[in-house]
Amino acid sequence: MKKIILSLFATALLIACSENTDVQEEVLINNDGVQTAELRKCFASENFDKMMLNPEYQKNVQLIEDQTQSYIADMELQAKKGKPGGKPSGGGGTPVGDNLGVVNIPVLVHVIYSNNAENISDAQINSQIAVLNQDFRKSNSDVNQVPSQFADLAADSEVTFTLAGVTRKASSRTSWGTNNAMKSSANGGVDVVDPANYLNIWVCNIGGGILGYAQFPGGSAATDGVVISPQYFGNTGSVSAPFDQGRTATHEVGHYLNLRHIWGDGRCNRDDFVSDTPTSDRANYGCPTYPTTNCRSADMTMNYMDYTNDACMYMFSSGQKARMRALFAAGGARESLIK
Repeated sequence: MKKIILSLFATALLIACSENTDVQEEVLINNDGVQTAELRKCFASENFDKMMLNPEYQKNVQLIEDQTQSYIADMELQAKKGKPGGKPSGGGGTPVGDNLGVVNIPVLVHVIYSNNAENISDAQINSQIAVLNQDFRKSNSDVNQVPSQFADLAADSEVTFTLAGVTRKASSRTSWGTNNAMKSSANGGVDVVDPANYLNIWVCNIGGGILGYAQFPGGSAATDGVVISPQYFGNTGSVSAPFDQGRTATHEVGHYLNLRHIWGDGRCNRDDFVSDTPTSDRANYGCPTYPTTNCRSADMTMNYMDYTNDACMYMFSSGQKARMRALFAAGGARESLIK
């Protein structure tokens, strides 16, 4: 288990994930020894620096982390006291004392397009909502591939998603970048809609090979939500392999629900604030073989918060579940989503 070390520097909160072709000459072989042409990569440090320039954001980060750790500690304390029917937060069931049941998040999808391929179909949008529901409820068909070492940790997060509406907007702009322009009607995008009560997802061509990015809780309401390029949204229609099974959205919604990358965005002594994810010092790409060992332990490469291909990620851990559900508890940063 990793020691949880609270550090503002460790909270790289606005995550931009990309298919980075610039590093192909440096990383041509995945952990299977197979050449790969497309890799996930996040610009965590650049976005972290930008967000952390705001002192109010720094305060929000610490308050959210304090509430999260208090929630997890309370759940584990109740479990130790042997509350009837209770399970520790690492046990895979609803954290003891949670009383939240299955949490449903209403989703608004804003499609901004410059051509027909970017104007994705309703079927493609619905396929993404279905993938989110399967992945967060542990009903995905590939969860049986989790190795025995981690099988008991694979968790049903008891979070579901309902499509509440779709906005479509034509634009002459062919790429949007990562400065949140797509979230502003003044810049030709679509303004966020009631982010306290809806998860807003913008689907548009970000450019530069970028898959998507998310804003963690605690940031500005005007930019709250997730952005994903259309070719990585859902698992049908105009999707592009190897990120064609909807797991980019699963990964980014994980960030939106306060999950860090599985390796903690640093060396072996850096943490993702989850006790049951093994310590690692790097991302994994492609489809790694098991076990892939770093920091003297096998990496949980199949976790949605690593950088593997869509076909090779298929679990959240129990500790990640507890961390997400802390947001919906009393005083949690996303409590309003379920009220």
